[in-house]
Amino acid sequence: MNHPIIPIAVVEATRQRKREAPKGRRVDPAALADVRRLLGAASRQADLLIEHLHKIQDHFGHLSAAHLAALAQEMRLAQTEVYEVATFYHHFDVVKEGGTAPPALTVRVCDGLSCEMAGARDLLAKLPGLLGREVRVIAAPCIGRCEQAPAAVVGQNPVPNATCEAVVATVAAGTVHHAPEGFVDFDSYNRDGGYALLKDCVSGKRDVESVIKEMEDSGLRGLGGAGFPAGRKWRIVRGEAGPRLMAVNIDEGEPGTFKDRVYLERDPHRFLEGMLVAAWAVGIEKIYVYLRDEYHGCRAILETELDKLRRAAPMAGMPEIELRRGAGAYICGEESAMIESIEGKRGMPRLRPPYVAQVGLFGRPTLEHNFETLHWVRDILEKGSAWFSSHGRNGRKGLRSFSVSGRIKSPGVKLAPAGITIQELIDEFCGGMLDGHKFYAYLPGGASGGILPATMNDIPLDFDTLQPYGCFIGSAAVMILSDKDTATDAARNMMRFFHHESCGQCTPCRVGTAKAAHIMDQPKWDLPLLADLSLVMRDASICGLGQAAPNPVDCVVKYFPHELN
Repeated sequence: MNHPIIPIAVVEATRQRKREAPKGRRVDPAALADVRRLLGAASRQADLLIEHLHKIQDHFGHLSAAHLAALAQEMRLAQTEVYEVATFYHHFDVVKEGGTAPPALTVRVCDGLSCEMAGARDLLAKLPGLLGREVRVIAAPCIGRCEQAPAAVVGQNPVPNATCEAVVATVAAGTVHHAPEGFVDFDSYNRDGGYALLKDCVSGKRDVESVIKEMEDSGLRGLGGAGFPAGRKWRIVRGEAGPRLMAVNIDEGEPGTFKDRVYLERDPHRFLEGMLVAAWAVGIEKIYVYLRDEYHGCRAILETELDKLRRAAPMAGMPEIELRRGAGAYICGEESAMIESIEGKRGMPRLRPPYVAQVGLFGRPTLEHNFETLHWVRDILEKGSAWFSSHGRNGRKGLRSFSVSGRIKSPGVKLAPAGITIQELIDEFCGGMLDGHKFYAYLPGGASGGILPATMNDIPLDFDTLQPYGCFIGSAAVMILSDKDTATDAARNMMRFFHHESCGQCTPCRVGTAKAAHIMDQPKWDLPLLADLSLVMRDASICGLGQAAPNPVDCVVKYFPHELN
C-alpha cells in the first residue's frame, strides 16, 4: 500500500501545534481573558502561583476548573501542578467542572480549644439558621485570636468575642476596618528614634562582628517554637556563599498563639528594623515575608508601611522585601514547608539535611526567622545583651511573650520573665481565674506542647524546662483549663486539629493522626494502640507536626488517668 508523502514543513507545523496545545483540559478563551486581566502586568514566574490563585479566588469567590486550566497555560505550568497546589490549601475553594460554587460569603468560626471552651459550638449550631443559604458557615482551625474567644471571621473581617448578633451585624455591614489601638506608623516610629540603629550599622558606627556577638551574648533564641540561638544562626548563614536570602515566618498557626499578630498590629517597624539589621549583618540580598492569610488586617498594615519604608529607605541598597500570602495551612509554620509555599508549591516539609541555612529558598542559603525574634533585635542592640539576659526567674534568663487564653480574667499577650511558673503567670499577669472557675490544667506550649495538671504549677516556663515532663514551651502559647473542662476533651480537640492539618506526605502522621482521633472519639480509649501510634509517629514522622501530635494524648494517660476510668 502506498502512503502519501507529507512535506517536512507540514509535519513540523503539526508538531508545533501539538506542543502549543495544553495537556489535559482545553482552555476556555473567556477564562483565559479573565486570568490575564486579573494578573495584569505581574510576572508569570512559577513561585507566584499561590499569589495568582489568591487573585482569582478574591475576585470570583472560588477557583473554577476553567480558571485553573487558564492559569496553568498563562504561567506555563502543568495543570496537575496548579490543581495540586490549589487543593492543598484550605482557603482555596476549588470547584470541579459541573460543580456548584460556594456562597459568595463565608463565615469561619474558630473551633480551637480556647474558642470551643468559650462557646464556638453554639455559634456553629445557630448561625446557619440565622444567616440562611446565601452565607456559608464553617468551622475553622485556630485563627490566631484566642484572647478574643470565641472568634469568627466574616469574609476577611474578624469578629472578636463573637456572638450570633455580632456576626449577623458584621454580615450586614460588609467590610469593616478597625484601627489598631496605639498603632505606631512610620513617622511616629522615626520620631521615637526608629531606624537610628540601622543607620548606625550601615554607616560603620557598628560593625558586623560586634552586632552578631551582642546577639549571641543576649541568649535570644528563636521564638517561633524551635528555640535555635538567633546570633548563632546569623553567623552560620553569613558563613555560607552568597547570594543569601531571608524568609520571615508570620504564619503563626499554632493553636493558642497570637503574640506576633498583637505586636504587628501595634508596632510593625520595630520588627522591620530588626529584620533589616539582620539582613545587613548576614549579607542578605532579598527578603520574603510570609504572612498567614487569616491576618488580613495585618497584611493591609504591612503593605502600607512597607510602601512608606521603600519611599524613605533608611539605608542605601536596601534589600528587596516581598510580602507573600499564606493560604490556610498550619504545616507552613514549619520552616521548610514555608519555603516550599513561598516557592509556589504545596507546603510539604523537606527531608533534612541539607538544612535551610545551606540550601533554602530557591536553593540558596537562607536566614529563616520568626516575627518576634526580629522584634527584639532593636531593644537588645540598643540596651545591650546584659539588659535582656538580666530578666528571668528561677535561674532562667530573658523575657518571653506568653499568649495566654482560656479560663482567666485577663487573656492576652503577657510580657513576663523567662522561667515564670504558670501559677505566677495566672496570679500576677492574668488577674486570676474566672469567677466560679478553679484552676485544673494547662497547655504550656499550644496544641503540641502537652497538658499538665494544676498540681504541677511550679515548673519554670522556658526552653528546655518542660521536656522532662513530656511537654515543651514552643511559641509560649498557654491555655488554661478549669474544673469545668477535661483534659480528655482538650486532647480530642488537639488531635482533630492535627488530623485536619497533616500535610499527608508521610504515612505515620497522615494515618496516625486519623487513627488516634477516631480512637479518642470512642467512649473507652484503646490505650495500647494509642501507645503504639505514639511511638511510630514520634520515631518516623518527617516533621514536628507528627512527632509532637501524640503529646496531648500521652499527657492525659500519664497525668489524668482518672478521666479515662
